[in-house]
Parts: sequence; C-alpha cells; structure tokens
Amino acid sequence: MYVRDAKNRDEAWLLDAIERLGLDDVAFRSRDYVIAVDEESGDRAGFGRLRLHRGGEEAENRIELTGIGVLPEWRGRGVGAHVVERLVDTAAADRFETVYVLTDQPEYLTQFGFEEVDTDDLPEALSDRLAEKREFLGGDVVGLQLAVDDFEMPDRFREAFKKAEPADAADDTTESPEDFGIDPDSATYKYDTGR
Repeated sequence: MYVRDAKNRDEAWLLDAIERLGLDDVAFRSRDYVIAVDEESGDRAGFGRLRLHRGGEEAENRIELTGIGVLPEWRGRGVGAHVVERLVDTAAADRFETVYVLTDQPEYLTQFGFEEVDTDDLPEALSDRLAEKREFLGGDVVGLQLAVDDFEMPDRFREAFKKAEPADAADDTTESPEDFGIDPDSATYKYDTGR
C-alpha cells in the first residue's frame, strides 16, 4: 500500500468515489488530490486533497485538508491515516505551518493531534467555507487545526497499512430476477414451458 499524487487518469474514478461517499467536490481539480493505492492489485483505496484559500498576501494564505474518503472495503486499515499524513507532509513542504480541516467527524482527526478551533478564531476564508460545509453536511461541522510539526501517527495505523487488504465482500454475486426489474411472480417468458 502507498499514497501517491493523483494523475489525470484518476479523475473519473475520483469523481465517482466522491459521489458514492457523499463528499463535496467544490472547486474540484484532480491534481490537488492524493490517492492510496494497493501496490499488488493497483486498486485505489482512499483519497484526500489540499485546498488553498488565498488571502491578501502570501502570508495570509491558508491550506485546508478536505475531501478525505476511504472506500468501505478499505476502512479500518490505516488508509485514511496515511492519506492525512501525506496531505500534512505536502502542506509542510509548501511551507505552511498550520493546516485546517472542516469536518463533521472531528474525533477521527483529533487522534493525529488536530484541535478544535472556535468559529470566531478561524481565518476569514475558512469561516466562509465552514458556513458552506454546514449547509452541505448539516450543522455539526467544526473547524480543526494542526501545526504541521505536531502531526502524530499512531503505531496501529502504520501496522494496519503495511498489511492492508480489502474486506471480503459478502457473497452478493448471486443475482435475482428483481436485480433486473423482473417480478418473478407475474412475469411470463417467451419460451415458458409451463414447468
């Protein structure tokens, strides 16, 4: 398992995964994303992005981690943790000292060192974005921040990621007539033999 920058060819997959997981795709640009990939199968497991919010001067620019998602069959395997780590590392390499997240699931991110920020203390661009996200996700969205040097990866996520495999899907391969819109009690067939 590894995390890499998204490529143009990932765009359709990203848009489909974002829609399936019910995430927002505001100002979507595939090049802003990173993707977790299984090195053996090549299957994509999770993703996330950095979104730049420009201020008046470069010193006022803020960076937001957003659109973080893990496909259901890959959850609990450290994929999301490694996506977040890669995003924080990228922000640090781009000379940001603090990263922000606006989320309805703060408990997941606090285990990495993120701390809640009062709405009044959020930078202006992010407080505007918070209002948008609350409208999209509901009122439970809060702002979190993290000094990039304070990111902590719990060991359990490192170990899980090293041997990550997708969960076995339940045996849903059996198709029924209903899957094709057929009512088996009332359907007639062209070659019905009466049996």
